[in-house]
Amino acid sequence: MARITLRQLLDDAAEHGYGVPAFNINNMEQALGIMEAAAAVDAPVILQASRGARSYANDIMLAKMVEALEEMYPQIPLCLHLDHGNEEATCATALRYGFTSVMMDGSLEADAKTPASYDYNVAITRRVVDLAHWVGASVEGELGVLGSLEQGGGEQEDGHGVIGEVSHDQLLTDPDQAVDFVRATRVDALAIAMGTSHGAYKFSRKPDGDILAMHVIEEIHRRMPGVHLVMHGSSSVPQELQDMFNAFGGEMPQTWGVPVEEIVRGIRHGVRKVNIDTDCRLAMTAAFRKVASENRSEFDPRKFLKPAMEGLKTLCRERFEAFGTAGHASRIKVVPLPEMARRYRAGSLEPKVEGLAAAA
Repeated sequence: MARITLRQLLDDAAEHGYGVPAFNINNMEQALGIMEAAAAVDAPVILQASRGARSYANDIMLAKMVEALEEMYPQIPLCLHLDHGNEEATCATALRYGFTSVMMDGSLEADAKTPASYDYNVAITRRVVDLAHWVGASVEGELGVLGSLEQGGGEQEDGHGVIGEVSHDQLLTDPDQAVDFVRATRVDALAIAMGTSHGAYKFSRKPDGDILAMHVIEEIHRRMPGVHLVMHGSSSVPQELQDMFNAFGGEMPQTWGVPVEEIVRGIRHGVRKVNIDTDCRLAMTAAFRKVASENRSEFDPRKFLKPAMEGLKTLCRERFEAFGTAGHASRIKVVPLPEMARRYRAGSLEPKVEGLAAAA
């Protein structure tokens, strides 16, 4: 089956009422674990590569690896997505290497650390949208700064994330501004800020409405029910994985992530893409520690990697099932990039924002 664009996949998710987990990859083992889980439950897949992943693995390796995955799992629609692009060149080179979707995160300056102005965000995101849509690829934008309401900021992931404290207002996307942003940029999906952050240490207690602002999602969806929303920093940091990690020599302080039930609530209110990275890392590294502790003479990397892949596969399968993604892959008929480009030019894929034509 051909590679799918993010827009087509999220359109299908909206039509059928499910969400799609987006898993970050850096290597073959992660990719295989995710794809095996998808094949087991007939789920479409979003594989994400950050700038850090592209530097780690090399664009050529990532491109060839995804080609291999397409051949190995022809029944699974596969979207290859750039996570947190920081400038036009980053997005353009991703498209060159076969990414069907890019994120232009204009909420931060090109240094990926400094909060950007709204005008800067709109201008650079719109330029990337124009570039990507010409070849049929999709664009995710971001409005608001990803970070913890509890801590006044967040931690970096692969070199991306605001440095220092930011205002409470910057950590929550303004619904009125969200409508204006989608109108001005014509993004295919919108990542919003509502109190989540990168990394494992999101919350010091189980999150409630004071530190996880689900009402922001609900209000933006009320105003733009046809626009696909994205939750970043949505690892749940499962207690059993924390316990396993620490039982075999780890030293992870007690932490809380985004509860799965809150993500499911978001899916009921327009969230179609859910970014998950920390949970995947933790599932694998907990397995590494277990093997190293129980088999102290073991030196074959495969003996560490195979259990780690199984741990990742279990986690991904759980998310596919919880988000309603399972059971949809074989039904989807992939639209090729040239046809998606034609539809963009014809105007049939304009974001569904009331009054868009009049405002353009």
